[in-house]
Amino acid sequence: MKQQTIVCVVGTRPEAIKMAPVIRALRNETWARPYVLLTAQHREMLDQVMRLFDIRADDDLDIMRPNQQLPALTAQLITALDSALGRAEPRAVLAQGDTTTVFCAALACFYRRVPFGHVEAGLRTGDLHYPFPEEGNRVLASRLARWHFAPTESARANLLREGIADNEIYVTGNTVIDALLDVAPRARGIDLSFAKGRRLILMTAHRRENFGAPMEEAFGAIRALIDRFDDTALLYPVHPNPNVKQPAERILGGHPRIRLTAPLEYEPFVAAMKAAYLVITDSGGVQEEAPALGKPVLVLRNETERPEAVDAGVVKLVGTDRVRILDEASRLLSDLTAYRAMARGVSPYGDGKAAGRVVATIRSDVSS
Repeated sequence: MKQQTIVCVVGTRPEAIKMAPVIRALRNETWARPYVLLTAQHREMLDQVMRLFDIRADDDLDIMRPNQQLPALTAQLITALDSALGRAEPRAVLAQGDTTTVFCAALACFYRRVPFGHVEAGLRTGDLHYPFPEEGNRVLASRLARWHFAPTESARANLLREGIADNEIYVTGNTVIDALLDVAPRARGIDLSFAKGRRLILMTAHRRENFGAPMEEAFGAIRALIDRFDDTALLYPVHPNPNVKQPAERILGGHPRIRLTAPLEYEPFVAAMKAAYLVITDSGGVQEEAPALGKPVLVLRNETERPEAVDAGVVKLVGTDRVRILDEASRLLSDLTAYRAMARGVSPYGDGKAAGRVVATIRSDVSS
């Protein structure tokens, strides 16, 4: 079979983590030539993951600019991706998730009549405005995709309800579990001495829809939690966006048992998850990773496109209400039975072999 160019589009750190297993699986195929196309929607955090998984870009659009708004980003991505696809001349294109990069990649492929494969397809909250703009991005990408790589049966069901043909949907598991199982055994490189002898709470919070009062409310709850429990410490890798960084430093800074850091590279972040007693997050990927490591997760959102872990009882939605966050976290810190019920190591998102299933599907289709 003639070697086929498969473009893998990557824009953000989470996309790099979840696409890395796919890119590496394509490398092992004699029929495929993986072509890594970066949009660099998140520059620094993306580069960290690329180094960890030993992935190099074939083309780097370096698209992001300071304070860039969504209309300008979308316009630049469409034209830049179209030109890049013209250079690569791919047999197929793959992208993961729900960012503006992914939607624009799907649209650029549609315009060029290139088959597009959507990795992690079918996640839905049912509310186009939450999360914003991610829910809209993934719904639009699904209308344009040739292959829908759904991580779970519920994601498959979402796609079927939207009229996607059954024979275009492939339940693969989530490639983030592939990446996690690769990195977790060797994860190190983080100084947690400030939390020695204390229960570590790991937090991530960066979502656009929580900017302003909701985020300040959540931060206030976390500060009160650390004050209430003397045997706890908080590690919070802070997103560089000023809408996150400024309130984080104002509300959480200066506390002796709270450590605010720059965003962590993936390997030390996995090490932090392994060391954590409890995880509090508004991130999508952390909802998938932390339960697989046996860590209870409280999600600073009222809705999630990842209901499987909620249904399994290892993730709980708490929103950004100060009282609710404080009550739910306090219960886990003071009630061992409640804690153990959530710390069960349940992983409804895959077995670590998702990337192989994605590649096998592409191989079967492009060679037919």
